[in-house]
Amino acid sequence: MLTDSERALARAVLIHGPIARSALTTRLGLSPASLTRLAKPFLDRGYLVELDDLADGSVGRPVRPLDVAPGLGSFAGVKITGDAIEVVVTDVRAGLLAQRTLPLDTHEPAMVAVRIAEAIRALDIDSLVGVGVALGGAVDAGVVRYAPFLEWEDVAFASLLEQHLGVPVALENDLVALAEAERWFGLGRGISGFVVLTIGAGVGYGLVVGGEVVRTAEAGLGLGGHIPLSDNGPLCQAGHRGCSQAMLTSGSIAAQVSAALQRPVSYDEVLALAAGGEPAAVTVVDAAADALGRFIALAANLTFQTAAVLAGEGIGLYAIGEERVRAAISAGRDPRAEPVRLFVDDSAFTAWARGAAAVAIQAAVDRLRLD
Repeated sequence: MLTDSERALARAVLIHGPIARSALTTRLGLSPASLTRLAKPFLDRGYLVELDDLADGSVGRPVRPLDVAPGLGSFAGVKITGDAIEVVVTDVRAGLLAQRTLPLDTHEPAMVAVRIAEAIRALDIDSLVGVGVALGGAVDAGVVRYAPFLEWEDVAFASLLEQHLGVPVALENDLVALAEAERWFGLGRGISGFVVLTIGAGVGYGLVVGGEVVRTAEAGLGLGGHIPLSDNGPLCQAGHRGCSQAMLTSGSIAAQVSAALQRPVSYDEVLALAAGGEPAAVTVVDAAADALGRFIALAANLTFQTAAVLAGEGIGLYAIGEERVRAAISAGRDPRAEPVRLFVDDSAFTAWARGAAAVAIQAAVDRLRLD
């Protein structure tokens, strides 16, 4: 298996490549000679390649950047919800190649594994290297300890799916997987610390500090779901008034507007009505935007991270209420504090599945052998 230095080199080129050797020595704290020795086995095995000479504007010889070799295989990422399976195929940098969404008509683990395997085979993937699976719940070493949407406890799902596909399967909490994708390949690339906030069917929270995703067994417990955000908000199912679940979930927002209009209204319709100026929808969406801004400010204040990635299938709220979100962030921060930088991933469920693929890519890097 790779040493720590070898793993750091592989990750640096994968994330930041094509990258000059001089930039790599600075990033990894290596001498040029040490980098040459470290890179040689990767070049010999065909994992890395040297690109054509490139003038970087400095005096001296042109640089020959290092990059990952083309054709290193494909990866599948799977996001499982209570009623659907989102499957994506990516390249080695989590670039989207194909995707498919299937309804999930069973929660029986063996049958869910069959459905996923069938979906992946139907995409006719060339050179499948690994599969990542992300879901809402607590995950440990390939085992789903607790997944409320699926009603699973202690399900060894990674090995179950590996039996069908014959390739390694990496299983991860969906928020951790999303944070990893944003850190390696997404909006958080190059940012040493940021929070990840997701809204949709639930409210999610992830954290990157010092260039690493914070991993904890409590990631799947939904601890960000009941933070109080409004004294006058609606009640959540647990009876908390104005908490993040009550203020920000798509189901609660749709239910509030449906009650006001006395007819069923979907979440997307609520956003469209609010954009068109319908009073009841505007009232609910404005309150939700204010709550989202407070949530972001709280996250920044408590973690000392001044960047936030917003994602999830309900993030269309931000497009409608951006001005109020930003105003609420400012109101919740000390005026001497740094402004919070916002990054919005509006790819909805695709972002979750791409996160799963990123976890599979990370696992594949860790499995590399140079002997």
